[in-house]
Amino acid sequence: MQPDFRFLLAHPAHLIALGFGSGLAPKAPGTVGTVLGLPLFWLIAATAPDLPNRIILLVAAFLLGIWACGRTGRALGVPDHGGMVWDEIVAFALVLLFAPPGWLWIGLAFALFRLFDILKPWPIRFADTHLKNGFGVMFDDLLAAGYAIAVIKGLQWLV
Repeated sequence: MQPDFRFLLAHPAHLIALGFGSGLAPKAPGTVGTVLGLPLFWLIAATAPDLPNRIILLVAAFLLGIWACGRTGRALGVPDHGGMVWDEIVAFALVLLFAPPGWLWIGLAFALFRLFDILKPWPIRFADTHLKNGFGVMFDDLLAAGYAIAVIKGLQWLV
């Protein structure tokens, strides 16, 4: 099944999992969805004054994603449909949480996250192929975020 606008609005889980419609993009929905991680990060940064509270909000977004992506995947008949982009949104917001400020770092964070999300080095590919539920949808992107954060921190150390 290919999700459409009617499916998007049929249940709140679909709206969330499909990134408020960004997952309906005809080309590269994961990349389009990832862009929404930036406004999510800005919202979290404006709402939560410190790192621990920002992490709590991201954990809540992650848990919301487990539910939304699990329910939406079951409705679509595909556990990790390409249009489900809440995982990219939350994971990219996490990368931004640990990236230095500035557009150069934001661009680098975006490129690194997408690279690891697409290439899926170990153990990302293992998680992607073996965890076929809402948790698996969210977890493989969490691992890609971890790789991106590690590279960014390494570059920060070098610079």
